[in-house]
Amino acid sequence: MIAILTPLLYSLGPLAVLLVMAVVFTETGLLLGFFLPGDSLIFLAGALVASHVIAVPFWLMAVAVFAAAVAGDQLGYLIGRHYGPRVFSRPDSRLFRQENAERAQAFFAKRGALAVILGRFVPVVRTFVPVVAGVGRMTHRTFTTLNLVGALVWAVGIVTVGFLFGGIPFVAAHIELITIAIAGVSIIPAALEVMRRRQGRPSSEATGSADEDETPRLPASV
Repeated sequence: MIAILTPLLYSLGPLAVLLVMAVVFTETGLLLGFFLPGDSLIFLAGALVASHVIAVPFWLMAVAVFAAAVAGDQLGYLIGRHYGPRVFSRPDSRLFRQENAERAQAFFAKRGALAVILGRFVPVVRTFVPVVAGVGRMTHRTFTTLNLVGALVWAVGIVTVGFLFGGIPFVAAHIELITIAIAGVSIIPAALEVMRRRQGRPSSEATGSADEDETPRLPASV
């Protein structure tokens, strides 16, 4: 996904801020956004601001990402608060898997309220933790406080690291090649997951065909 978004960051100019905000909000606020590359995107956005590819002040990008992260988590919390356990009783689909929801629930159960902050740094988990907090009836004031802290540390922190990285002369001089490298590395986990699933299919299909072969057949004369 980062490989698709990267050319847009280069071509949109200052409007790239809106793209980054949309991705961060969707990833943290909508259950369907768990596949979006929030970490790598905001890191890259910070680096591109430092390299003047995205011609906006650093503070504007930082504030924009912070606002989108806060708004996204608040929406996720409200979804959990109003729709409750029904959110996690949906059947598996291409865009929703029960194992992702269960992973967030386990993360929350282990770390308690701090999961709202720590979950920001765990892909997939950060999409579902706000919903789990809402389902668990965490008070709105407590969640909002933790949400603000988490967004500040995660969003502003990663944008700042990306900005400092992009300010290194060597990086600034080779930002395009480094961007391509980041996009390439981000594809590896998804590729490994696809390979894992494909390797699992033949055995199950073979088992299914073997079971069919073992099924008794009636004589043709019957």
